[in-house]
Order: sequence, then C-alpha cells, then structure tokens
Amino acid sequence: METATPKQSAPIPRQSLSAAVVERLTEKILSGELREGEQLRQDAIAAEFQTSRIPVREALSHLAAEGLITIVPNRGAIVSALSPDEIMQLFETRAVLECYMLRCAIANMKEEDFQHAAEILRLYEQSLENDSDVKSWGRWNWSFHSALYEPANRPVMMSLLKKLNINCDRYTRLHLVFTRNLHRAGQAHRELLDVCRTKDPELAVAALWKHITDAGEYLKEFIRRHREQHP
Repeated sequence: METATPKQSAPIPRQSLSAAVVERLTEKILSGELREGEQLRQDAIAAEFQTSRIPVREALSHLAAEGLITIVPNRGAIVSALSPDEIMQLFETRAVLECYMLRCAIANMKEEDFQHAAEILRLYEQSLENDSDVKSWGRWNWSFHSALYEPANRPVMMSLLKKLNINCDRYTRLHLVFTRNLHRAGQAHRELLDVCRTKDPELAVAALWKHITDAGEYLKEFIRRHREQHP
C-alpha cells in the first residue's frame, strides 16, 4: 500500500535563507494561513522549506522583533494575537507618525510626486477588483501612503513606518475586504490625494488622521463583534 508523500514547498535559494523564510512566513501570517495563536514549530518549518533549523531560528527572531509572532515560555513561537484596543493603538500610532511625515513632506511635493502617487493608486484600485490579489492589498496600501511621505526625506522614520504597516497589514487587508464593495478604499485615497494637491498641510493632515483612525475604529469594532460571536 502506497503512502502519501507530504507536500513540500519549493526549495529556497541558499544565498538568503533566513530572509526567504521571513518572507514566506510573513505571507502565511498576513494571508491568515497561519492564524493568531497558532504555534510555529522549527522542525516542521525547516522540513516544509527544505532547510536547516538555523535560518528558521533566525527568521523567527526577526518576526518576533517585528511583532508578528511572540516567543512564549514552554510553547515557543506563536502567531501574535492583538486585542481590539491594541489594534486601535496600532492605528493611532500610525496616524501620529504618518501625519507628521505628511506635514514634513507636503511642502516638498512636486507634480511628479502627485503623478507617481496617482499611478500607484490606479494600480491599487485595479488590484482591489481582483479577489486573487487580496494578498497584495496591504502592500499596495503602503506603496500609496509611502509615495506621499517620500518627499519628507526621513528614511529612518520611513523604515519604522514600514515595519508598523507590516504589523497592521492583516488588519488593513481585513478592512479592505469588508469595505471595498462600498468603494470606500479607492474613494478615501483619491480624496486624500486631492487634499494633498492643495499643499495645505492642515487640510492634508486632518484628512489623513481621519482616514487612518476611521479604519482603526472600524476594525476594532469588527474584531470585537467577531470574537464575541466566535469565542
């Protein structure tokens, strides 16, 4: 009697094993394939990706530093779970930092910056129409926002914001899944871009603050209701 051969992922190129494991595990977490509270076993991950435990251990340390997983005594690595209030705090932190970045950027914005952001938004909206692109929605969201902040010339803060957005990615995607049929995502981003074109920092910052905190409030209430219904 034949036994089934376990399905394996494609081998990872040797030149950057830990970085490749980080990328693949990040995608599994953000897509929901690895769920909140799920344990990550080094041996199983190493077998799936056909590598040794060393790059897996390095990758888990990296993901823990980014907040996507938590190292728990006697349990090892588990996918991080955030409370609704913690999720709201993430979005509030985004709002504070991103509004500062936009305020720094707006005086330096040129027409080519607006055109670049508009092109990203066009591709982003196309992606929102395609269910198979759901895993890329969070990246498109960050690409659009970061295009607005790039003229601030704050690379250190931009790097911190990127990590924060990665941590928010699964929740950003969830928000987009439940609001895209109302065309809120595209409309909100178009309105934000239009306000930035005025180069009025007060108007732009107010619009960005509302955009980010509204998404956080929506998700906070959605996740709270969901967990009450599915304890």
